[in-house]
This record gives sequence, C-alpha cells and structure tokens, in this order.
Amino acid sequence: MEPIINPTLKIEVNNRQILSLALPIALAMVVPQINFITNNIFLGMLGERELGNAGITGVYYLVFAVMGNGLNNGIQSLVSRQAGQDNPSGIHPIVGQGALFAVLLATIGITFTWFVAPILLSPFVNKQDFAIEMNFLHIRIVGLLFLYLFQLFNAFLVGTLNAKLLMLGFMVEALSNIFFDYVLIFGHWGFPQLGFNGAAWASVLAEGLGLGTILLVMVFSGLKRRFGIYFNLKIENKQFLEIVNISTPLIFQYVISLSTWLIFFVMIENAYTVREKAISNLMRNVFGLTGVLSWAFASTTNTVVSNLIGQGKIEQVIPAVWRIALMSLGYAAFIGVMLNLFPETFFRLFQTDPAFIAEGIPVLRTVTIGMLTMSLAAVWMNAVVGTGRTKVNLMAEILSIIIYIGYSWFMVNYLKESVSLAWFNELIYWVLIFIICGSYMYSSHWKKNLIPT
Repeated sequence: MEPIINPTLKIEVNNRQILSLALPIALAMVVPQINFITNNIFLGMLGERELGNAGITGVYYLVFAVMGNGLNNGIQSLVSRQAGQDNPSGIHPIVGQGALFAVLLATIGITFTWFVAPILLSPFVNKQDFAIEMNFLHIRIVGLLFLYLFQLFNAFLVGTLNAKLLMLGFMVEALSNIFFDYVLIFGHWGFPQLGFNGAAWASVLAEGLGLGTILLVMVFSGLKRRFGIYFNLKIENKQFLEIVNISTPLIFQYVISLSTWLIFFVMIENAYTVREKAISNLMRNVFGLTGVLSWAFASTTNTVVSNLIGQGKIEQVIPAVWRIALMSLGYAAFIGVMLNLFPETFFRLFQTDPAFIAEGIPVLRTVTIGMLTMSLAAVWMNAVVGTGRTKVNLMAEILSIIIYIGYSWFMVNYLKESVSLAWFNELIYWVLIFIICGSYMYSSHWKKNLIPT
C-alpha cells in the first residue's frame, strides 16, 4: 500500500518524479481558476454588464492573490532546499514564520482595499459601475487571509514532495464555490438573493473551507507531527528576515505584473465596448484555466532546482529545467490546438450569442500564441526562483512590464486598434521574460550567489 506521505525528501530527476509533482499542483491550481470561471458563468446569466464588471474586480483581487504566490514561491524554495539536504528539522521554523508573514500581508491587503483602493480607482472606473464594484471588493478581499495561509501550506506540501495531498483541500474549495455561487447569487434553497455580491461571498466562504480542509489533512496525514509544524506569533529575526529577503522581490514582481494587467483592463474599460470588456475578461480565464499545467510545471521547476542545489547536484540543474520546459510546451501546444479547432465550444460556456462568439474568436487565437511562450518562459523564470536569486526575477519583470505597458498604450489609446491586437502584449512580455531568465540561467552567476542554507 502506498504511504500517505512521502518518506523521502530528495528528488530524482525523471519524468515520473516531475509528473508526480506537477500533476497534483496542476489540479490544485486549476481550482481557483474554476472558481473564477464558475463565478463568470453564473454572472453571465445575470447579463453582459455583470460579466464585464467581474473583469476589473477579478483582476484587482488577483493582484493581491499573487502576493501570496510570491510568498508561496519563496517558502517553497526554502523548504525544498532543506528537503534536498534531508534536514526536516529546518522546515518547521520556515513554515511558522511564513504563517506570521502571511497574516501580516493579508491584514495590509484588506486594510488597503477598504480605505485606499476606492480613492485610487475612482478616477479610472466607470461611474455607473463604481459603487457596485467597490462593494464587491470590500467583501471579496476578506478571503485574502484564508488564501495566503492556504498557499503557504501548499508550498510546504510541494517542498516536502507531498503535492498529492493538495487535491483534497482544493476539491472542497471548488465544490463549495459552485454551491455558494448557485444559492447566493440567485437566492435558492432559502439563501438570500445577493446577485453580483453573491459571487464575492461564495469565494470567501469557499476559501475558508479550503483552508480548514488542508489543516485537517496536515493533522491526519501525520505531517504536522513529523515536521513539528506550529504557529509562532513571535518574530524570529534570522528566519523571518530570510523569508522576507527571498519572498519580497517575488511579491513585488507578481504585484507589478498583475497591477499592469489591471492597468490594461482599465485601458480596455475606457476604450472598448461592454462586449469587448466581457471578451477580455474571458481571455483572463483562458490564461488561468488552460495555463495551469504550465504554471504547475513552473512551480515544479522551483522545487526541482532548489532541491538539486541542496543535494549539491549543480550540473543536473540546466538539463532538468529543459526537460520540464519541453513537457510544459507540449501541454500548451495541445491546449492551444484544441482551443483553435473548437473556439465556439469554449465561448458557449459563457455566452451563446453568435455575434459575441464571432468577435471573441480572433482574440482567442492571439491569446493562445501568448500561452505557448508563457509555457516556456514561466519554467525558466521559476528556475531562477529556485536558485534564490529572486532580485533577478524582479529586474526581468520591471523591464518586460515597461515594454508591455508601452505597447498596450500605443495599441489601445494611440492607434485605437482592435482588442485582438492589444492582446499581443502577452506574447511580447513572455518572450522578454524567456530571454532574460534563460540567459541568466546559462550564465555562471547563479552558481556563485546561492541563497544561504
């Protein structure tokens, strides 16, 4: 009988090991995207305006959600390094101090959204929709605390090679989100009819249940006992500063990236029709849902690289990254072909209007090209994370974002081109990330600047 938890902490680089990490991560990552898509499906039943409003609110929340991803990736790299050294006693301080950091980060995000975001966003959001979108965000942002802690424990499970245990928590979250969307948006089974805000409450409740499930998994699987996991509300300077040092550049990187996406959606809101706004919102779902395995391979790369460095197997790093990158590209190519062969099937999940589908297909074709470059670039970007040189990621992000914003503004506001041409910004962005991070990994610099063990 297969053990519930993985007894070994050291990685062997082969397809089976890679897939044993990537597939559970993919299943775990697909659930938040299912939540977004579920919300959009139900909101699409309310109308195109609600679906369009979900675009900006969804991207805003993603900006803060990816701050947790930055912390997640930093924690995962630190845990994987200790795992590669076969040092389980070095893992529990990382998790404990990471939890403290997560709580502080969530508190900042919630406070900012309640008191500062309305002031900053009011000049850029359609006046007719402003109050509706702000009310939604004030509810939705509460889930940030559950989400950050959930992501933290996911990083622990992946770093200790127990990624398969991720699935139960995410399954509970996905099913809960569908249930609460159904009953709260439309007021079924005696629940209040909350309309647009029902989607916000549904996601918050689902995230809370997901966190509770993963905590139970940690206890009943024996992982909490094996690694001595505990919550420590006192800052331990050395460990806390190490987490801050590796995670903060990643947090800024993700915030800059998604904030730029928010800027892009604001450009779309002010330059295009309600229908084009709704189509662009669906393109976010394309990147989210169809890109999950690419991002799972990218997350696996972080663990593999850091674990190999912990084992002292530096010479295996580049071949391992290429192996993962080609697997990621193969998956993205398959998904891209399916979407381009059957685009109507995808769009009919959200809208059955033939005119909506006809306008959306050219945009979908553009976005699938960006997906292919993302599948490669994300792997090499996370390889850099695995080395601990997260400031390189931040510099790559800043340079790529400057060009991304420049292209977006030129196409949307200056030339006033179609929304399809505007979405070529994703291709440009990911090509630059691939070139910068790939070049860095092929240099010798990362070997001389590994994070402290």
